[in-house]
Amino acid sequence: MKIIWLGHSSFRIEWGGQTLLIDPWLNGNPMLPEERHKEATHGATHILLTHAHFDHASDTLDLARKLSVPVVGQFDLMNHWAENEGIETVGFNKGGTVDLGGVSVTMVHATHSSSFPGKDGPHVPGSECGYMIEYEGRTIYVSGDTDVMADMKVFHDLHQPEIGILCAGGHFTMDMRRAAYAAKTFFDFKTVIPCHYRTFDALEQSAEALVAALPGVDVIEPEVMQAIDL
Repeated sequence: MKIIWLGHSSFRIEWGGQTLLIDPWLNGNPMLPEERHKEATHGATHILLTHAHFDHASDTLDLARKLSVPVVGQFDLMNHWAENEGIETVGFNKGGTVDLGGVSVTMVHATHSSSFPGKDGPHVPGSECGYMIEYEGRTIYVSGDTDVMADMKVFHDLHQPEIGILCAGGHFTMDMRRAAYAAKTFFDFKTVIPCHYRTFDALEQSAEALVAALPGVDVIEPEVMQAIDL
């Protein structure tokens, strides 16, 4: 598999013949140069969305139309977009699993918030989530934006992910210390990739604390548009 960070919480995962864009935030993302937007999204087969905040979802509709690919996510938001925006969606809900061309995706709980602006105030269509992405016996946990949850033990017991893509920037989500606590208390990861950090001054700028707290785990600080082969 290839895991490619697009900055912030955006990823491109090439695996099992599919190319999944996770929360692809392009316009306004200070970490991803505009001249690399096309390269970052070329050949995508699906867009997976964890929630509706601008730094995760603001480019979703435009990308879905340009790339002619379905958006996969929480039922209420997917239904809203399918009915009002005319895009192809795959809507499901927490605990459910969908097959994306041989790669299975299970939606799991996250604790955060989810909304996007409207003329009469914010819309709150559905709720935030994370994903377990599985292919041929290997599993990636994408936390989405969340704090630590006791639910994570259930996630491990049911899915046993070997790779954790964890939000860890603090302020809006768990920070490096809390992400480390989640990883060592509830999971048995071989590899951890932090995200939702370095983007803004309010967020943590280094994963040193995460590395120090997880001896024996391969904590990889990603670099934008540099593939991680696992």
